[in-house]
Amino acid sequence: MFVGKQILIIDDQSQLLSLMRRILEDEQYQVSILVLKQLKMDAVTAEIPVIVYTAAVLEAEEVARTFVSDPKLYQRVYLIQKPFELDELLTLVEQVVNEPVH
Repeated sequence: MFVGKQILIIDDQSQLLSLMRRILEDEQYQVSILVLKQLKMDAVTAEIPVIVYTAAVLEAEEVARTFVSDPKLYQRVYLIQKPFELDELLTLVEQVVNEPVH
């Protein structure tokens, strides 16, 4: 069992994320980066809606492909790209909160 300190790192730049993970693991931290999949696989947290936002076009395309690759797993996960208008965000949040749970 790992007894070091745990940390969650979230970034839409995969190269930067990998670099930070290596650095922190070298310092004896237990690093988690693929939390979304874990949340969606856990019955307790699977129905929680998630909004993922990114400014990077290529990263957004990669994230969107991931969601499409397993739509059942990634149900109630939404992607919004930066920059976005406040009205756009509020509309999405209202849609997400009011969407019926399957």
